[in-house]
Amino acid sequence: MKVAEALSKDVGRGMTRLDPGDMDKIGVQVGDIVEVEGKRKTAAKVMPAYLEDRGTGEVRMDGLLRKNAGVGIDERVTLRKVEHQMAQRVDLSPLTVMRAMRGERDRKYIATLLEGLPLREGDMVRANLFGARSQDFKVVGTRPKGILLIHPGTTVRIEEAEPGRERALKISYEDIGGLGKEIQRIREMIELPLKFPEVFERLGIDAPKGVFLYGPPGCGKTLIARAVAGETDAYFTHLSGPEIMHKFYGESEAHLRRVFEEANANAPSIIFLDEIDAMAPKREELGGEKQVERRVVAQLLALMDGLEARKQVIVIGATNIPNIVDPALRRPGRFDREISISIPDRNGRLEIMEIHTRGMPLAEDVDLERIAGMTHGFVGADIEALCREAAMSTLRSFFPQLDFEVEELPYESLLELKVSMGNFMEAMMEVEPSAIREVFTEIPDVGWDDVGGLHDVKRIIKEAVEWPLEYPEVFDAASTKPSRGILLSGPPGTGKTLIAKAVASETEVNFISVKGPELMSKYVGESERGVREVFRKARQAAPCIVFFDEIDAIAPVRGGGGGGDSFTTERVISQFLVEMDGIEELSGVVVLAATNRVDIVDPALLRPGRFDFVVEIPVPDREAQREILEVHTRGKPLAEDVDFDGVLDALTGEMVGADIELVCRKAAMLAIREFVETGKADSGGPEVSIKVRKEHFLQALAEMQAC
Repeated sequence: MKVAEALSKDVGRGMTRLDPGDMDKIGVQVGDIVEVEGKRKTAAKVMPAYLEDRGTGEVRMDGLLRKNAGVGIDERVTLRKVEHQMAQRVDLSPLTVMRAMRGERDRKYIATLLEGLPLREGDMVRANLFGARSQDFKVVGTRPKGILLIHPGTTVRIEEAEPGRERALKISYEDIGGLGKEIQRIREMIELPLKFPEVFERLGIDAPKGVFLYGPPGCGKTLIARAVAGETDAYFTHLSGPEIMHKFYGESEAHLRRVFEEANANAPSIIFLDEIDAMAPKREELGGEKQVERRVVAQLLALMDGLEARKQVIVIGATNIPNIVDPALRRPGRFDREISISIPDRNGRLEIMEIHTRGMPLAEDVDLERIAGMTHGFVGADIEALCREAAMSTLRSFFPQLDFEVEELPYESLLELKVSMGNFMEAMMEVEPSAIREVFTEIPDVGWDDVGGLHDVKRIIKEAVEWPLEYPEVFDAASTKPSRGILLSGPPGTGKTLIAKAVASETEVNFISVKGPELMSKYVGESERGVREVFRKARQAAPCIVFFDEIDAIAPVRGGGGGGDSFTTERVISQFLVEMDGIEELSGVVVLAATNRVDIVDPALLRPGRFDFVVEIPVPDREAQREILEVHTRGKPLAEDVDFDGVLDALTGEMVGADIELVCRKAAMLAIREFVETGKADSGGPEVSIKVRKEHFLQALAEMQAC
C-alpha cells in the first residue's frame, strides 16, 4: 500500500488507518496488529480510515511509524496480519534529553503511557507526557522476541542514554498544520530530486536546485525546513543570515564556501538559509561602507549558479521581507520556485490548534472550531501562544492550591487540571495577531442590541459585511462579488462610529481602525506610504474590516488649488483610489468609512466599485428615539414613575442618539447629586438604594434646552 501522512490527532498512537475493504483483504479487524514492512519491519494497530480517505488505496502512518518502517510519504509498504505476544519486559533507552527519573513511580507512569502499544526490538516509541511534552525512546531489548504488545504486567526498564545516541525525530509533517499545499510543493522540489534523480535525467532536464520561502513572521517557514530535515535522510545544514559575517577580510565568503563544500561532499544534502535578507540584500542599495555585504552576495550567487556544478545540493531560503533580497538571487537556476507561506484560513487554524492542544487536558466545553473562527489573522506562532496563555490561565487558578513545601506534586493532583473555554477567551485578550500587530485595534464590546433604531442601515451593513464572511459559498454559487466599501454619512451624533464598533464586535474578524488625520505626514511620500501599509496589512490579515473615521480629512475634493498641503492631499487621494479599485484585487477586505461632510469627499471615491453604498444615517424618529432611550437606560436603577413616552414628549427639536445618551447621563448624575447632598451616601451600609426618577429626566432636558 502507498503511505500517506497521518492526521495530527493520531500522532504517537502507533496506529495505521486503512480502508475497511483493505482490512477485509488482509483479514484484520479494528484493533488487530499488523506487520508493516518497508526497509525494515515494525508493528502497528489497525484502525478504519476516515470517510474522506476511503477508496484511495493509501495507509495513513505518522512520522514515528514511518521511521520505524524505514519509508517516506508516497513510498510503498507491505502489510500482513501477524500473531503477537504479550511483552514480559521491555528495555528502553531515551533518545531525547529527559529530566532525571524520580524512582519507580516515574517508570510506572511512563509504562502506563505506553500501554497497548505494539512494538518490536529496534523501534522508536513516544510517550506523550503532560501537555505538549513528549519523550522518545529506542527499544533496545525485549522479552520474548518478535512483535509484542505492552500490557499492565509488562516490566519497563529505562537505561541511561548513551553519549552520541541518535536524536529522535521531533518535527514531522504531522506537526505542521494548515500548510498542506505548500508542503506538497516543497516535497516535489526536494524529495523527488533526492530520491529519483533518474526521472529528471530521462526527461532531459536538471532537477530544481532551490526553494525560496517567504511570508509573515510566525507562519511556519523555519518549521517546514525542520520537518523536511526530519523526513528526508539527506545531510542537512542550517545557516542563519547574520552568523556568516566575520570581522576579518574574506572570512565571511570563506565560511560560505566551506558550507557549500561540506554539503557537496555529503550529497545528497539540503542547505537551509534562514533570514536570507540579512545575507543577500539588494546590492544597489548598499553604500560604499558595506563592501562585506556586497562580496557575500556575489559569493552566494556564484555558489548557487556558478561555473562549478552544484551536484545534489538543494538550497532553501526563508525571509519575511522578500522585496529587499537581491533580485539576481531570485531568478530560476538559483531559486527555481518561490512559495508564499500565507496566513492560515479557518481550517488551517483548526489544524494548528489541534496540534498545539494534542497533549492538553481540555474541558468538555472547549470548542476548537469556534476559537478557530474567532482567530482571523493569527499565524501558527500566535495560535501556539494562545494555547500557552490558555494553559497559563488555568495554572493561575491552580496556584492557590499548591503546597510549596512538598518536594514533588502527586500525579493525581495534576490530573485535575483542565483547560476550559473561559481560559481560551481570557487568552484571546492577551494575544494579538502578528499580521496586524502595529495597527491592532481592541474590539469594542458593542453589539447590534446597543444600536437603537437604524433597522434599514443595520440590514444593509449585515448584507454587505457579515454575509460574505458567514456564507462565502452562497456568493460563489451566485457568482457575485461582495461589496468593497460602505460610506456612512449623516449629522454628528447619529451613530456612525457606533455602527462601526458593532460591526467589529459582531463579525469577529480583524478590525483596523484608522483616524483620517493620523495618516498625514509633513514628509513627502510618507502619507501615501501610510495608506499603502494599511491596505497591505489588511490584505495580509483578510478577512478584515478597515474603518476610516472622518474620511473627509484625507479624501477631500481635488483641484481646490493651494500649496504643498493640497498637493499632498491629492497624492493621498490618488493612492486611496488605486488601493480600493486598482489593478491589484482587494480580496477579503471591506472598507468602512464615516463622515458628516459627504459633500466635500472626492466624487471619484463615491462611485460604485469603491464605495458601493453611501448610507445616510438619519435623525432618529420617535420609535428610534424610544429604542435609543431603552439602550441607554439599560441597567440603570429607574424609579417606577419613569415613563418613556412622557420623556419622549418632552424632547424638543431634532435630538440624535448622542443627545439622548447625554440626557440619560445627566439624569443619572442629578440622581447621584441628590443622593449625596441628602447625606444618604454617608450613612454607610453595603447596599446603595438610589433611583433615577422622571423628574431627573425632565430637569436634564430643561438644562440641555437652556444651553
